Order: sequence, then C-alpha cells, then structure tokens
Amino acid sequence: MGAVVEVEDLHHSYGHGPEAVPVLRGLSLTVRQGELVAVTGRPGAGRTTLLGLVGGLDTPVSGRITVGGVRLDGLGEQERLRLRRDRIGVVFPSPGLLPVLTVAENVGVPLRLRNVPEAERDERVHALLAEVGLSDVAGRRPDGLGDARRRRAALARALAVRPVLLVVDEPPVLLGADEGRALTELLHTAVRRRSATALVATRDPWLLARADRVLELRDGRLREAGTDLRTLPASP
Repeated sequence: MGAVVEVEDLHHSYGHGPEAVPVLRGLSLTVRQGELVAVTGRPGAGRTTLLGLVGGLDTPVSGRITVGGVRLDGLGEQERLRLRRDRIGVVFPSPGLLPVLTVAENVGVPLRLRNVPEAERDERVHALLAEVGLSDVAGRRPDGLGDARRRRAALARALAVRPVLLVVDEPPVLLGADEGRALTELLHTAVRRRSATALVATRDPWLLARADRVLELRDGRLREAGTDLRTLPASP
C-alpha cells in the first residue's frame, strides 16, 4: 500500500524567539493507505499540535508534510482550506457545527462547497446520518443536542467528502464512559467499513487495541508504543 501521509523532520514550537517552547523535534511519520494509526502520549505531549499540522490547520516551523501526494508545508491559508475541504476530514473535540443550520445541513456543508448535485448530496447526507445514528434529529439544530450527538454529526460531516485522510483528535474525551465507548466504536466501524486511512490521537484503551499501529509521542518524537498499551479490552 502506498503512503497517504509522509512527515519528515517536523519541528514546531509555541511562541517565537527566545520565548519559544519546542513541541515537535524532528518528528517523522508515515501512514499507509487503509491504516488506522493511533497516536498516544501524555497530556501536553503535542498530539493535537501534530494532528493540526497534518490536517492542514497550521503550518510547521520547519519540515515536510505530504498528504495524498500534496505538500502541505508552504501552502497559503486558502490553499490549505481547499485541501481540507476536498481531501482531509478533520474531527476535533469541539465539533464546530454551525448553529444556524440543522444537523443534516451541517453534514452537507462540505458537499455544497464542492458543488455536489442536490439529489446526490441529500442521498449521501441521509446515508451518513443513518450510519451515525442521527436520522431522528436530522432537522434539528445542533445546540439542542448533547455533546455526544454533536460529535457524531461532526464525524459524519468529515466523512461526507470521502476524504483521503481522516484526522481525529481524542474522540471520547470529556464524554461519559458509555457515550465515549459508543463513539470510538462508531469511528472504528466507519473507518474499517471504508478501508479508510485515519490518524487518531487517543488514550482510549479500546481504540488503541484495535489500531493497526500505535505510536507514542514523547519528547517531540514518535516511537512504537509498548505492548502494554495494546492489551485488548473486551467489548461491552
């Protein structure tokens, strides 16, 4: 399988000049087609920073990032915006849904931006909402829903354009145990059903055990995680 993500000698810091705090220090990463790669590590290790860079939300201090054959480092904001719209699905703990739109309209936003015909758009949105268990709230606005359902909607929206890469940061964080497990199982099923390529930052044992590879981010670099992180928890 070919590489969907290639990261070489990536450096990134918070702040500038003598006050800059290094976060990523010469990090390298390859994610191949169809892989679900989990990145774990302690809070503050830089997982969200890494996903933001690979997802085209920010630019690194130095280093090379290639997603789907396109170099991200050096792209302007509008070019990165188009890349995220067309090729990268991003899901962060804050769902970022538009409050003035219904759940169905939010899921369909990326398809509208790509000028997908209305009939096809409606069909794909309907199928995605059914997949994530939100058909019954398609016409409601997200502010009236719980956090778990808003995150399901954000996942459906990220999948709408059939991205070459799905980037997901901490899917179950701050959810209750049952809601968190349901969301990680839903994510895992959606990725496997599509043979999708996914990079997920997580400390969830269930998802770590089912990833193709688990990498630990420590001291600004990635290393293969120890087997103790991959003990298979039973499904509920």
